[in-house]
Amino acid sequence: MPDASPLHSVCQGHIIKFKRMLNRELTHLSETSRSGNQVSEYISNTFLDKQHEVEIPSPLSREKGKEEGKPPMSQISGVKKLMHSASFSCTAIPRFGVKTDQEGPLAKELEAVNRWGLDVFKVAEYSGHRPLTVVMYSIFQERDLLKTFHIPADTFITFLMTLEDHYHLDVAYHNNIHAADVAQSTHVLLSMPALEAVFTDLEILAAIFAAAIHDVDHPGVSNQFLINTNSELALMYNDASVLENHHLAVGFKLLQEENCDIFQNLSKKERQMLRKMAIDMVLATDMSKHMNLLADLKTMVETKKVTSLGVLLLDNYSDRIQVLQNIVHCADLSNPTKPLELYRQWTDRIMVEFFHQGDREREKGMEISPMCDKHNASVEKSQVGFIDYIAHPLWETWADLVHPDAQEILDTLEDNREWYQSMIPHSPSPPPDVPGSEKGGGGPDKFQFELILQEEEGEESDTEQETESPLEEENSESKTLGTTDDSESASEQPSSPTDKSGSPPGGTPSEQGETSEADNQRTQSSRGTVGSTAALSGLLRRQSLQDMEPCLDVEGNVTFLPLGT
Repeated sequence: MPDASPLHSVCQGHIIKFKRMLNRELTHLSETSRSGNQVSEYISNTFLDKQHEVEIPSPLSREKGKEEGKPPMSQISGVKKLMHSASFSCTAIPRFGVKTDQEGPLAKELEAVNRWGLDVFKVAEYSGHRPLTVVMYSIFQERDLLKTFHIPADTFITFLMTLEDHYHLDVAYHNNIHAADVAQSTHVLLSMPALEAVFTDLEILAAIFAAAIHDVDHPGVSNQFLINTNSELALMYNDASVLENHHLAVGFKLLQEENCDIFQNLSKKERQMLRKMAIDMVLATDMSKHMNLLADLKTMVETKKVTSLGVLLLDNYSDRIQVLQNIVHCADLSNPTKPLELYRQWTDRIMVEFFHQGDREREKGMEISPMCDKHNASVEKSQVGFIDYIAHPLWETWADLVHPDAQEILDTLEDNREWYQSMIPHSPSPPPDVPGSEKGGGGPDKFQFELILQEEEGEESDTEQETESPLEEENSESKTLGTTDDSESASEQPSSPTDKSGSPPGGTPSEQGETSEADNQRTQSSRGTVGSTAALSGLLRRQSLQDMEPCLDVEGNVTFLPLGT
């Protein structure tokens, strides 16, 4: 087995190199147009780990916060007393765990529970808006987990219904439908042939449980919004993965409710291990950890070991939990890999949630977060940028790990990217005297990235470029451009909130000047490049690498709205 320190060094090298490449690409994108600037800021703020810049709330916003009733810090906020325990007995569990008068249509939809692309929206409709309970019950029956871990069926249904009730119906994206989708996607990823018999039943139980609770009691705003508004949750968790810590606290607290302890028959050691794994997986859904996860995954791909049967060999906890973390993370970022009609619904929902946060920021006199201003957000560009810089590098690396099991998923991702690319409005270039960004739009036209890496690295960067390692040289020669908390045919027009070729409702004439000719040409040049298998596919066009200089004056401000946070 390779020494841990060289592997760690390789991984750290990937992280630094990936961030530099991403920063260079996003800097160029931000210079092309105002919408390019927004997309750059969105990607940077969400998926790069930097959290030291905090907007100080105005006195007015602090006073408003004091007026709202807050639970004591010693309590876990959001936990409600519900009475589902008397709903069922062991002999009266409905076929799919919930009572519904549309059992036939529901059964037809759930035939796809083991396949990628389950229409979870129809499952929600046919189950009386109980998609999480129904999907989890189906998965646990498919995997025989109720029997394996001696989980009473009535206890399981009681817990799932209680958990589902703690997802907010008035939150457009991070709700019980998203939780059901992530849980089902996790289930499918765990079933890939390359992972056959790799994980124990306890690890599978932990992963599916983590997926189910990973966004419970989500308020529909980002971690940074909670930090900027001096929220009780941010205070409780010291601004660190605020929502992810809260989701875990609520999820485990609900196990203590009446007839909700689905792990009651696990041994003490099993409970401890399951809890540790679930915590590790849910904390990894903090999108600011994305680059670290991707670098770790790439390192694993380069050093992966397989058995004689072609399945992955994971012989220590670090490797095993790393793959499980990436499974849940991939499931959380799986919307662009689903059939287009599902992906478009997820896009509509996340934009509703983003715009709602933007409205709240506007009311509080705060700077509006990137992609949250309903008057000037470019929905189509945000999706193309999200795929190019985030989703495609992640999914391509995952596909390398489980090759060839994820090729169909990757193909769908690339098709969806092309559709959104085709829907970007092509407007004339703005006149030279067009002013900068709109008020509250999130900063000047040219978004200046700041550096996350230590200043010492800046001093050593010239030397690093000259003494580039063989690994870096190989990556540099092969990388090309490829790839939001957290799903139709090209002739159709997107529905609300992305009506009129995807433009968000309330769009203003300012869109006219957003897409310059250079922007159009650059975006077009990136088409067809998805599909590379370089270390960070999609982060750097070949032309950018050929004239690459030390990229030490740029880095992202990591505080944005993740799809899966």
